[in-house]
Amino acid sequence: MRFTEEHQQLRRTVRDFVAKEINPHVDGWERDGAFPAHEVFKKMGRLGLLGVNKPEAYGGMGLDYSFQMAATEELGTCTCGAIPMAIGVQTDMATPALARWGSHELKQEFLAPAIAGEAVASIAVSEASGGSDVAAIKTVAKKDGSDYVIDGSKMWITNAAQADWLCLLVNTGEGPVHMNKTLVIVPTKTKGVTVGEKIDKLGMRASDTCPVFFDGVRVPQRHRIGEEGMGFMMQMVQFQEERLCGSVGTLRGMELLIDQTIAYCKERQTFGRPLIDNQVVHFRLAELRTEVELLRSLVYRAVEEYVGGADTTLLASMAKLKAGRLAREVSDACLQYWGGMGFTWDNVAARAYRDTRLLSIGGGADEIMLGIICKLTNTLPSKKRS
Repeated sequence: MRFTEEHQQLRRTVRDFVAKEINPHVDGWERDGAFPAHEVFKKMGRLGLLGVNKPEAYGGMGLDYSFQMAATEELGTCTCGAIPMAIGVQTDMATPALARWGSHELKQEFLAPAIAGEAVASIAVSEASGGSDVAAIKTVAKKDGSDYVIDGSKMWITNAAQADWLCLLVNTGEGPVHMNKTLVIVPTKTKGVTVGEKIDKLGMRASDTCPVFFDGVRVPQRHRIGEEGMGFMMQMVQFQEERLCGSVGTLRGMELLIDQTIAYCKERQTFGRPLIDNQVVHFRLAELRTEVELLRSLVYRAVEEYVGGADTTLLASMAKLKAGRLAREVSDACLQYWGGMGFTWDNVAARAYRDTRLLSIGGGADEIMLGIICKLTNTLPSKKRS
């Protein structure tokens, strides 16, 4: 993939923003269990960073997804995973379907404020009974006049404690599970919406994650994104940006952790010499840097095909699978070289170890990615003959 000066300018803008507006506050936000999303998003909105590939008519830059990818990659310079994840929910998870299939009125009411940073959005798909198994969700929306009446619950919803609206996947019919679902925008202040207590998570500590409950929630049917019954398909398409976002978002973080580990190993003396002088250490770190570059090539190829209009389901699934596993491998290896320091809560390797573990679960677990890859490469086992 070839990057233009416009790409590089965007990268510099994001890096500067992270260095000035995010990283100085990360440790406090991690301790607090949340960051001030409205405050941070407003600043990002003024820079245009929440609508890089969104339509200009609603305040976006109108650029292709390669620019969004460049911005996401630079968000990886953040010293925790929680803030880039929360931003990614806003840009790559809760808004792509709205931007592509929403009505003009719906985009004006919900997309434009999200791009401007005046509203915080969440994607509400997962349930206790249906995380990676999207077809198994049970939340329902029944028609009543010109409204939908929604009952059910969602689980593990990022940004939920601060969200102004949800992009909610619900069952709107009794037909086949892949054809009875619809995406609906639900303002969180609507009567009957209850956001539960923040979940005490292993990692991503600075990002609030909560269950959300719906009890007779009434929203106009005009809040529907696209056609009724097409929500599953739309969410599968929306997942492609989510998975690309998660994959590219790991790259800078892994590189920085490896660099910090190299610096520590040069300072750390063991048996009278720097730890880095052990061949097993510097060879392993070189190998990990190589793996990161290989992942970058895969992600860039997937994004290039996505920009070109190709179906990137296979490559995006491969990238997400590899990113989740490599992030675990890198953080585990680096933590080992930090020794006892690596086992302390605020250590950079320890934080990466906690934060990156989510990538192999959220947005479709590794096993789901493997199933997709098997299906699309014809490597599923043959059916038994009777």
